[in-house]
Amino acid sequence: MAKDRTPASGKPAGKGSTAGKGRTRPPANVVTPQRPWGLIAAAIAVAVFAVAVLTYAVVKVNASNADKVQSADEISGLQTFDYAAGQDHVTTPVQYEQSPPVGGPHDGNWADCTGTVYAVDVRHENAVHSLEHGAVWITYNPGTLSDADVAKLAGLVDGQSGRMLSQYVGLDSPISLQSWNHQLKVDSVDDKRIKQFADFFTRNGDFYPEVGASCENPDFKANPLVAGDASTPVGPSDMPTTPTPAAGSATESAPAPTTAP
Repeated sequence: MAKDRTPASGKPAGKGSTAGKGRTRPPANVVTPQRPWGLIAAAIAVAVFAVAVLTYAVVKVNASNADKVQSADEISGLQTFDYAAGQDHVTTPVQYEQSPPVGGPHDGNWADCTGTVYAVDVRHENAVHSLEHGAVWITYNPGTLSDADVAKLAGLVDGQSGRMLSQYVGLDSPISLQSWNHQLKVDSVDDKRIKQFADFFTRNGDFYPEVGASCENPDFKANPLVAGDASTPVGPSDMPTTPTPAAGSATESAPAPTTAP
């Protein structure tokens, strides 16, 4: 007798039956890798900024070096003199051949020249002693320059050791720059030769007698003597030096122009 083919459940095994099959797995979630576009963009921005900063720095350095001079004779209109080392220290007024003076006998106390901006016409005998110590002394006619002009000159001096700025009453040009044995007169604060002179001669050991001498005199800075004052001990003083003759006439390394180049 044939066996009944009906399943035990009583339902015929038909199409679509799941009998004998395992559980169906859910479809896997496939995640597509995402590129870190935000980080890439930030990195590119940083790189571009760094290149821009470097380029700007190079341009600024090249611009600042463009007008630098390597020798004194490159400064147009520069006047040179011949005051020897070892000038007298004096307490009497000195009638200098140049105005402003660039060398010769001078007071035993030097004017502070540590980037000092004076609001007065500093006593000339003390200022000459500063030139002997390597200072660049920038002077201006107070009746000619504006406050803005003076501020621009002050920016070249303030905080720069070996430099000082002061008025000079009766100056025959708007601006005059002095170092030991050198002078340059210009008409405008925008004249590039002002910075050329200051950068080249400030504490340049080839052009002043007492290399290594101090520019500091805080007492004079606090209470400066003014042109016409009597000699008064203010701050430190050098020992007396052996007198030597002063210079004769000036020589020009180039014709002195009347306007900025």
